[in-house]
Amino acid sequence: MKPLELAFIIFLSIGAIQGLIYGIILWFNKNPNKTANQFLAAILFFFSYRLVVEILKLFGLGYYDVFYHIFLEFNWIYGALIYFFVKAYTSPQFKLRINRDWIHFLPVCAEFLWSNFIKTQNFYWDGTRESLSWLGYWGYVVWMQYPTQYVITAALVIIYIRKSEQIIRTKDFETYEIIEHKTKWISRILSILKWYAFIILAVVLIDYLFFDYAFNRSYHYPILIGMALITYWLGLEGFNKKQDIIIEYKTILDDKDRIQLQSIAKKLRRAMVEDKTFKNQELTLKTLSESIDEKSYLVTKCLNLIFKQKFNDFVNTYRINELKLLLNAPENSNYTLLSLAFEAGFNSKASFNRAVKKLTGKSPSHLKP
Repeated sequence: MKPLELAFIIFLSIGAIQGLIYGIILWFNKNPNKTANQFLAAILFFFSYRLVVEILKLFGLGYYDVFYHIFLEFNWIYGALIYFFVKAYTSPQFKLRINRDWIHFLPVCAEFLWSNFIKTQNFYWDGTRESLSWLGYWGYVVWMQYPTQYVITAALVIIYIRKSEQIIRTKDFETYEIIEHKTKWISRILSILKWYAFIILAVVLIDYLFFDYAFNRSYHYPILIGMALITYWLGLEGFNKKQDIIIEYKTILDDKDRIQLQSIAKKLRRAMVEDKTFKNQELTLKTLSESIDEKSYLVTKCLNLIFKQKFNDFVNTYRINELKLLLNAPENSNYTLLSLAFEAGFNSKASFNRAVKKLTGKSPSHLKP
């Protein structure tokens, strides 16, 4: 065996083993994301299976021997599993309903049956076209001499990833909403898998159209290396995020409560915009509530449900906006950033730095014009 092939086998083996290990951990992990993690584990199992098949082929197994009839194709299941992984992760109490969701697994069932049919043609093949039926002959040609498997696999992955991205983009549902920053890792996974599918699609089509579908190992290796890397990375991401909660339930308000909280919200905006109450360095929830003649618990409820902010973040948002105005005023050019921060209502350097970092994601120096 050549050194390059040996290195290739070792690399694929690492990806396959890691995929199996992470898959087992995710499958048996008991947490609120159990169903989603099991779909992710299934993706890892099928990726690992594919890598193992390729490894055995490098040892000469699977080419028209007993293993040829055992190693069946399951490539058309990836897209559906990706879709249900995202759906389960972003939908509380998700359950796979066979009576409705079975259609998504129809492609892999068709692939399984067709693959079996094509492989059984070897029992009848005697080297002549006449030894096979019309369907057997042309089925074999389409399956083995055209890039049918790869094109349909890539197309299904791309289609289902687009459906999954639509779920992530929706964010706001009737009784809950998706926490955007906690879905970035899922978006990364979808993006990588989508571009990987596009690359495979481009490679096999170029090979078929311009090189008579030679599909030699020179670029077969990079494709499988990519799958090994994705398998390892996918398992690692899933393992690290296996307990993340990315949804937040909404509090359903009746009309009376909604009208009451909207009235309080108007008072709060007036206190901030017109009275500039936020400039009070000693401002507390109690003093703010008293200034608008409302009970503290109602103000807290209004901040949480109407403004989607806690008290400190709500007040500091206005302070930061005020600071930006002060920094842009020519008459304040001789004042330091910290002195103007105190003028805007902050009462310490530490609280100022902390608030700016939390609400803007940047350091205070980025506020300067």
